[in-house]
Amino acid sequence: MKIAVTYDNGEIFQHFGKTQFFKIYEVEDNKVVSSEVIGSNGAGHGALAGLLAEQSADVLICGGIGGGAQAALAEAGVELCSGAQGDADQAVEAYLRGELISTGANCDHHHGENHSCGDHEDGHSCGHHEEGGSCGDSCGGGCGGQSALTGKNVGKTCRTHYRGTFNDGTQFDSSYDRGEPLEFVCGAGQMIKGFDAAVADMEVGQIVDVHLMPEEAYGMPDPNAVFTVEIAQLPGSEDLQAGQQVYLTNQYGQPFPVKVVEKGETAITFDANHEMAGKELNFRIELVEVK
Repeated sequence: MKIAVTYDNGEIFQHFGKTQFFKIYEVEDNKVVSSEVIGSNGAGHGALAGLLAEQSADVLICGGIGGGAQAALAEAGVELCSGAQGDADQAVEAYLRGELISTGANCDHHHGENHSCGDHEDGHSCGHHEEGGSCGDSCGGGCGGQSALTGKNVGKTCRTHYRGTFNDGTQFDSSYDRGEPLEFVCGAGQMIKGFDAAVADMEVGQIVDVHLMPEEAYGMPDPNAVFTVEIAQLPGSEDLQAGQQVYLTNQYGQPFPVKVVEKGETAITFDANHEMAGKELNFRIELVEVK
């Protein structure tokens, strides 16, 4: 079996029609035996489906995808698992464990979280996931949405190194530590607003320091995103512990990440706010390349 993943610097690229790379995994006996990264040659939705068919891909794991592309993949005989985010290798492992849940033709995503994919029952379901991705690399809007951002780099593929810190100086993320610049399309909604805006007019080689208020980053916490569920109504939740990161599925079968904040004898409380919500963030950004 072959599994294809929209790919960018180790992460699942969030816009199927704009992906420049796929990582193709060869699977035998439910284990990955080899993998390779291939270019998409800038092909559009229909051609991408054909490319995957040529690669004999059985499954596609991706982020946001529209209905037209979904139909093209179905015609090409490629199983779709969309709405996945975070580390590509971890997502494939989750798929092979039967833990990945597809969101279908869905473009409402929370970048930087690893969701999973496969069959699931109607109603709520609960599954574990590992933290994946980088805190700076985060979607600030809907998939394919138009941005009001202006600047010479908007619409271009930018490669940046960055270091992210909280106000007390604690580092929460760094592309330097990973040894690989972050690549994204400026203004395409793949990044939080303040990061996108900082890069929009930068020169290659320039380094800038930016301080972002929550409104420019992950927003403020929403008290309505904290909710309590009866353990008996949520299969799998009896084994959860406070502090764990898991995902639930909503009434449409779409997964969303939550944190367990409290667990009692009969009920469990989750927080669906992003872990960085309400935080002021600082980034040192170096523009490495513009394509």
